[in-house]
Amino acid sequence: MAEESLSDRILRENDAVFRTMLSHRFVEDVKNDRLSKEAFERYLVYEGAFVDSAISIFAYAAATAKTMQQKRWLIAVLDALANEQIAYFERTFASRGIDPSCFDTGIAEVEAFRAGMLEIARQGGFLDTVAAMFAAEWMYWTWCRQAAKRPISDPLLKEWVDLHVDPNFAAQAQWLKNELDMAGETLEEDEKARLSAIFGRAMQLEIDFHDAPYLQLHLAKADACAPT
Repeated sequence: MAEESLSDRILRENDAVFRTMLSHRFVEDVKNDRLSKEAFERYLVYEGAFVDSAISIFAYAAATAKTMQQKRWLIAVLDALANEQIAYFERTFASRGIDPSCFDTGIAEVEAFRAGMLEIARQGGFLDTVAAMFAAEWMYWTWCRQAAKRPISDPLLKEWVDLHVDPNFAAQAQWLKNELDMAGETLEEDEKARLSAIFGRAMQLEIDFHDAPYLQLHLAKADACAPT
């Protein structure tokens, strides 16, 4: 019987929190084409702000990577984040007339996600960042593959879902998985357990983050942005 890979162990040990995220209200609303315009636009602003932070997170990974092959891959990731994903948000905000400054990206659920993921990258090493981003990207790739098969009436939401099943994104999720598996061949038991815990922490941050678009109390900075 083949020995369990580190990534498969991490997924097994965190199955409950992973499944909780996959059945999140946000995911179900997207898959069933019932996500409200207001919730989608709040999500866009919150996620757009996080993608900016993700550039810093992957920059930490590049700085702590051990091999030139890893560094080259991560440089390509940074390029895609800056020139593809950020461009999607810029284009979408312009198309929908969204002013991100009208939304409070400092609310607890959004700020905890940003700060928590940055802390993992800043305080930990290369594999810490890989474990945290494996949580995020494997999760998106998993549920978006299901959502992409469903009818989605909002073309910009459809584009966002399709972005996460694109072969380039799939390759990125698989690369993170492979990096964990290669490292896992020589890691001590306590280090494997620590990386599994990081995955679980990141997934819980994702769950709380995806609650944020539904928090009506934090819809926008009403005084500054209410229509006249």
